[in-house]
Amino acid sequence: MPITVLKVIIVYINVIGFCCCFRNDASPTGKTADIPAIAKYFSTKGRYEEVNPYLIDDILAVNRSILQPPSAQCRQIHLTAVIRHGTRYPTTKNVKKMQKLYDLVKSSAAGKDSWLREIQTQWTMWYTEDMDGRLVQKGVNDHKHLAVRLSKLFPSLISEEKLRGGFIKFITSSKHRCVNSTLSFKAGLTKLWGITDQEFDHTVNDALMRFFDKCTKFVEEVENNSSALVEVDKFKQGPEMRRVQEKIADRLRVPYSLITDDMAEAAFYLCAYEFAINTVNSPWCRLFDEVDGQVMEYANDLKHYWKRAYGYDINSKSSCILFHDLFSRLDKAANESGQQVTEAVTIQVGHAETLLPLLTLLGFFKDSDPLTSTNYASQTGRSFRTSYMLPYAANLVLVLYDCGGGDLRLQPLLNEKPVAFPGLTDQKDPMPLYQDVKDHYRELLRGCDFETVCQLFKHTAEV
Repeated sequence: MPITVLKVIIVYINVIGFCCCFRNDASPTGKTADIPAIAKYFSTKGRYEEVNPYLIDDILAVNRSILQPPSAQCRQIHLTAVIRHGTRYPTTKNVKKMQKLYDLVKSSAAGKDSWLREIQTQWTMWYTEDMDGRLVQKGVNDHKHLAVRLSKLFPSLISEEKLRGGFIKFITSSKHRCVNSTLSFKAGLTKLWGITDQEFDHTVNDALMRFFDKCTKFVEEVENNSSALVEVDKFKQGPEMRRVQEKIADRLRVPYSLITDDMAEAAFYLCAYEFAINTVNSPWCRLFDEVDGQVMEYANDLKHYWKRAYGYDINSKSSCILFHDLFSRLDKAANESGQQVTEAVTIQVGHAETLLPLLTLLGFFKDSDPLTSTNYASQTGRSFRTSYMLPYAANLVLVLYDCGGGDLRLQPLLNEKPVAFPGLTDQKDPMPLYQDVKDHYRELLRGCDFETVCQLFKHTAEV
């Protein structure tokens, strides 16, 4: 039997084995739960499967029809992916809020509904402060599965030959959930191809993947500035959020004064974490109807809008270092087109706070009106929805094609779906000319200097 045919058979067997081992993750109770009605409003606490529902039936499914190069001559020469870590435990801060709500429900809730009795008599507070945002098994699988799907979408780039040859580079934030997501992504590939005789390095680079920590202007003017999120605070005290809190109090049969906005957020997160981590439609979800879910989503969107996106210019400009890094890798691959590209694939694993400023800098999901505390009703059709943009394992993938004769094309994908670069002349072209993309972002490519934009004080030149 020819060696190439044998290798194809071996890879096929590995794919089948991988599918058997990792498909259809069930809850700890051994059964897959039904989906909470509010699951599509979980913002950054949502499952990747809510963005791509076809994955619920087949976690390794891909749609290769989304890749439509303008001619058969086009070949993929480089792929850069910026990926959020997988599903994680709540942070210590959120565990404390959840514990406070749980104690209140146990001691004071007087409702008689069966779901409430289930919380009071059967559900136990199993989240602990030392979990502090660590990756869960679902998060491990998020990245293993994503690695396999991307290898199926881009087999000429994410291949065993490229991995073994050192043409695939891995970069991660230093946070344990990101490092473990990176290890999981690599494990997805090594298991797929049955690689046991070789290990693959990754680089920790917080300057790229946690640029927001290094940007003094952002830290001082937004991150540590209590007045920066005034619109969020106003919304939390506004009529929409107040109504959600009152409805929670009514369902629990406790005084309105006991349910604060923090309590409402804790209840929402309990529903979200139980579903994301354990695939359980928790009784905590019964504290919300779909209208409540929409309000809670808007509160989260408002926070991300003002803290990481279009609310302040420095939010997006803080990602200048990552922006330039992406385009320098694309330029290098473009200059090497026609020969062996030395870095075929770059996998960069970070946070929602890594992706959102970059997406904002590139102009994605910008609505005509800003999100404010008073325009909730008019923003129901907004494009800025973190539930869609930033689930666990969210990813921005940029693929460079060489179509011959100097015809280089760039295709952007967000969460494995084609998107168009905002503002380009031909919005219907899924793969615009790379030079047109560079021309569109020329002001950022010429400027957007991280050191300059992140300076807190502008010093005048000495005379």
